[in-house]
Formats: sequence, C-alpha cells, structure tokens
Amino acid sequence: MTNPKSTARATVAARKSDLSQWTRTVWDFGETAWREYKSAAFYVDLLRREGFTVEEGSGGMPTAFCATWDNGDGPTIGGYAEYDGIPGNCQAAEPRKAPRPGLSAHAGGHTDPHSALGIGSLGGFLATKAAMQEHNIPGRLKFFGEPAEKVRGSKPIHAAAGYYDDLDAAISFHPFYMPPLCNTVRWDTHCGVGYGVIYEFSCEDPETWMAGDDASPIPASHAAARAPGATDAMIQMYQSAKALREHVMAPGQSWSMNETIISHGQATADNIPAQIAQIQYFIRISEVSEAEHIIRGLDHFAEAAAKLCHCTWRRHWVAKSRPGLANHALSAATYANLETVGAPIWGDDAKTFARAIQSELGLAPMEDPFLPMISELTPPEQAEAALRQMLPPTQRHFTSDDYTEFCWHAPTVRLYIGRPALTAPEGFAYPAWAMNAMGGHPACIDPMVETAAQVIAMTALDCLTDGEMLEAAQAEFRERTGGGIGGDKWLAPLCDYEPPLHFRWPEYVTTARGEDWVLPTSP
Repeated sequence: MTNPKSTARATVAARKSDLSQWTRTVWDFGETAWREYKSAAFYVDLLRREGFTVEEGSGGMPTAFCATWDNGDGPTIGGYAEYDGIPGNCQAAEPRKAPRPGLSAHAGGHTDPHSALGIGSLGGFLATKAAMQEHNIPGRLKFFGEPAEKVRGSKPIHAAAGYYDDLDAAISFHPFYMPPLCNTVRWDTHCGVGYGVIYEFSCEDPETWMAGDDASPIPASHAAARAPGATDAMIQMYQSAKALREHVMAPGQSWSMNETIISHGQATADNIPAQIAQIQYFIRISEVSEAEHIIRGLDHFAEAAAKLCHCTWRRHWVAKSRPGLANHALSAATYANLETVGAPIWGDDAKTFARAIQSELGLAPMEDPFLPMISELTPPEQAEAALRQMLPPTQRHFTSDDYTEFCWHAPTVRLYIGRPALTAPEGFAYPAWAMNAMGGHPACIDPMVETAAQVIAMTALDCLTDGEMLEAAQAEFRERTGGGIGGDKWLAPLCDYEPPLHFRWPEYVTTARGEDWVLPTSP
C-alpha cells in the first residue's frame, strides 16, 4: 500500500467518532425530498470548517451545494452526499417499532440510509484531502450535496447546469440494499432511466358544467348538478394508469411505475368542486425511449380524465435521469481497494442490538443474527452474473438511481458496502422498521461508514496518483461514449425544466405546537 493510502486510512480511523456523530446527526434530522434544510446546512457548515469553498443553493436548489478544495494543478475528482429520507419511515434507533420522540409515525426517516451514504462519502473525501496535504499530491476535490434522490431530483439538474463537466473521475457509493450488490461494484448492468412527472388537474370554470337556464346568485345553484372537479379527474387518472398499464408498456422486461398523490381538493369538503389535484408518477425502466413511450400513454390518460371531469391538465417534470454507463477500469481499481480494506465487521454491541430486535418480533435470538453476505466480498463479475439471471437478455439496465448522471461526464464507479441486515427464519420477513432502526444505531451502521470512507479515499488517491489507471478509465469512457462528451454514443442531459421546488412535498412544519410533521403527531 502506498503511503498516501496509509495516511487516508489512518485519517478515517482517527475520525471514527466524528463520522459516527455526523451520521447520527443527519439520521436524526430525517428530512425528505426538497426539504432537507437542516441537513444541507449541516454539511455546508462542516465542509467550510474543513477548508472547502462551498457554493450554497447550487443549480437553483436551496438544499443543494457544491464544495471544492484545491491543492494545485491535477485531476478533479467528484463525489457526493445524499441526505433525503422517506415519508412514513420515522423510526427511533431502538429495537422496537416506535417513531422518533415527539413525531408522528408518518414523519420522514432514513431507510437506505442516506445519512450513512453521505457521511461515508464525506469521510472518504476528508481522508483524501488529508493525504493530499501530507504527501503534497496536486489535484482538486469536488463534493456535491445532492438533495431529493428519492425522486431523482438534483443530479439531472446539476448535470444540465454544467457542474460535472470538469470532472476527471467520479465515485458513487451506496449502502447495500439488494443481493447480489453487497461489498462489490457494479460491472456492466448499471441503473436505468428514472422519470418523475406530476399531472395537475384544475377545475377553473365549474359554473359552465351542464349549465341550466335558471338564474342563481351563486355560480351553481345548490339544486343543480355540480362539476366533477379536480379530485375526480385525479382519481380517473389513477384508475386509468392502473387498469391500462399493460397497454402502455408490454410485459417482457423489468420495469416499474408507482404513484403518489401530492395535493387534492384544496382540503375542502364544502359543496363546491375541488379546484386542484396533483398526482406524481415515477417510472423506472431501462431506456430513455421506453420512458418517453410511457409518458405519452400517461398524457393520454390525463387528457381523457380532464375532459371527463370538466378540468384542464398540465404536466410538470420532477426528474429525467439517464441510464448508467459502465467503466471497468475504475471499477476494478475500486474493488481492489475494497479487497485491501475488507468487508465491514460487526461487533458484540451490534449483535446485541440485532438480537433485541429478533426478541421483540418473537423470534429466538440467533448467535450470529446478521446475513453472512454483509461481511463477505462479492467479485464484480460474480455479482454481474447473478444480476443477469434475474433479467431478460436484452435488458441493459436495472432499477434506478441518479448517480447515473455522473457517468456521462466522467468515468464513474458505483460502490456498494454491506450494511446490517438480519438473517430471517424460513418463511419470515422482517418489518421495515427493523432495518431502519439499525441505520440509526452507531454500533450497527458505523462499520459500513468506516469501510466506505476508506475505499473511497483509496480510490480517489488512485485517480490522483496513478496516471496509467486514470488514462485507462478515461479511454474507456471515450470509447463507450463514442468520443467523450458530445460523442456519437453520448447522452446529453435530459433536464429541460426548473427545479420542482414549489409542490406540496411532505415536510416538517413549525406551529404553535412546536415542530411537527405535515401530518400532526397523534396524542
């Protein structure tokens, strides 16, 4: 191992308590997409204290940032933090189902957890910086704050605004969330396209619905039939998309489309038609052309629903993220560093917490409660072969995540590190709260954060000091894109919309009752 890598690993070890505290801090915030105010402010303040120059609100997104640190002329290496959680996953770091104190169970919480994703990445970049300073390694670190990943929010916007154009390589890290992607790197089959879209229905002229001849002092007599309105249109849209899904995209590949209601009826039960309703769809599919085809189908459903219910409709974009692009050279170098570091190891405190969860659920506590795979390495070619067994031969991409935006601007690696996951008895499935709780318990989540930070730092140092490896990665990038940025196989950014900030995204609110979730805490 080179001296810079030893320095980086020693830095991670020396800052273990910091990394642990920071991880728990962001986990406790539990903020959700586009509303991660405390989390973003925490990172901005921390990065400035660590010597980075930070642009707040990058790309026009209030909870995004772009932080840079420069040590002279050399490669520019990119990485990022994510920090959005998911509504309805408010879980205390306790071995029982319970929301965090003072909050509704419907409040936000970290599932993946992005709290550990962000601090694992940050820890790696801070360790890289320490090694660059001690060994006088020239180069530039560029660390992004990427909000709203759960709706593929910020990275398409950052990419379209040019923030990734100066990168020489990028490192993407995510906690393990599905086999076989555990303690490995993605090889050929990267994440696919993610399209997010909101359909808005408005009932603007309810008085013209089946208008009669009788005069009335109000737009519609209480004795007259009322216009269906926006809620009815939204429900018609929902039902059409469910019932006619197979007529939009035929079976034959792995894809998904799910929906959530953003706003409906303007919270009124008065005897007037609902004025506005919004429903969001998110599409995960392999190719851009397929996503566009589905959008045409949804547009058709929206048009029909609006006409049926005396409404107008609009489509708003939330996300258009591109599919991923492999880079074997950078991925192989990253996996070699993971082999040096080794998989995370969980100690007695983590196992005690895990056994307490098993007892709470009526299971016999296990001597080793964790899945073996979280402490084992999976060679990337082996993970790729297992992944392909789940997919049709012609499907190029699987699942979705917007790290893929980096892939079209510089060689990018996708790293997965094991996180605590419990072994289940045959026929038993753990509830979601169990894994969420372990994401907030330091003994359970810290080993993953520390392992990720070491591997990220070592890989960043390879990019800064191993010119032969970096050139191989960049040559592969040029070959896969048909000439690099602008090449004949290159995909340009798809984002042609403003940041979707002004919708009714779930969030924490402050009232006379104190801080609460948008759904009030139950007594």
